[in-house]
Amino acid sequence: MNSDRTLHGAVRSSHAVAGAPCWVSLSARDLAAAQHFYAAVLGWEWSRAGHGDRFRLACADGVPVAGAAEVAGAWQTAVAWTPYFAVADADEAVSRGKERGGTPAVGPIAFPSGRAALLADRDGAVFGVWEGALVAGWEHWRESAPAFVRLHTRDAFDAAIFYGEVLRWASGGPGSCEVVYDGDEVVLSNQGDVVARIFSGALGEAPDPTLRPHWQVVFAVPDVAGRAEAAVAHGGGVVRHDPERGEIILSDPDGARFTVTARPARK
Repeated sequence: MNSDRTLHGAVRSSHAVAGAPCWVSLSARDLAAAQHFYAAVLGWEWSRAGHGDRFRLACADGVPVAGAAEVAGAWQTAVAWTPYFAVADADEAVSRGKERGGTPAVGPIAFPSGRAALLADRDGAVFGVWEGALVAGWEHWRESAPAFVRLHTRDAFDAAIFYGEVLRWASGGPGSCEVVYDGDEVVLSNQGDVVARIFSGALGEAPDPTLRPHWQVVFAVPDVAGRAEAAVAHGGGVVRHDPERGEIILSDPDGARFTVTARPARK
């Protein structure tokens, strides 16, 4: 399951896909336990990330698709899956987020291949920004990573304005994302691919975290029910079943929530 080899993957700069989700990462308390759980549930293999003993890369068929870091205690962040968006300048993105009512949480922090920061938007949904070289070429990651991101928020249109200004969506620059309003949702696309969706209806004070504003990370798997059974067998749980979408929200043993779906990641 675990490999001592280090992957050196920086292929393309985040400038090339400005504003697009470019990575997903797990903030964990117990890195070894997280590796064991996700290897069993999603079939991932793990490799050293080159950022120290507290970081690992998850690989699918040899391609880096996600990260995990044992930083929940040190950074005083929640155990959670978080999407990261590509930006040209992490400091500017954090500054724009703060000016527009967001809350800087961590960083920017320097890594060998770039700089990262965590923020919360105006409604409390946590996301990250990444400036620098990508772990794998963006197109390669999009083709190989079984991940999709979806924002559940109070007002999709208000959120689109916030993220558009912070992440430079619809700026017209090379590689920038396009925004389309489709009924009551916002659809984000980059280079012809849908890369994220934003939905209205989340409740800010809901006791259930899945009903409050949050970014949801979705993994496409060949057997949704089987992955749910594996999660329970390895100390996780089933949070909610959405038969209409063919999705199940799961939790890992630490409480981090993620979704599995049978649909392709780009749909």
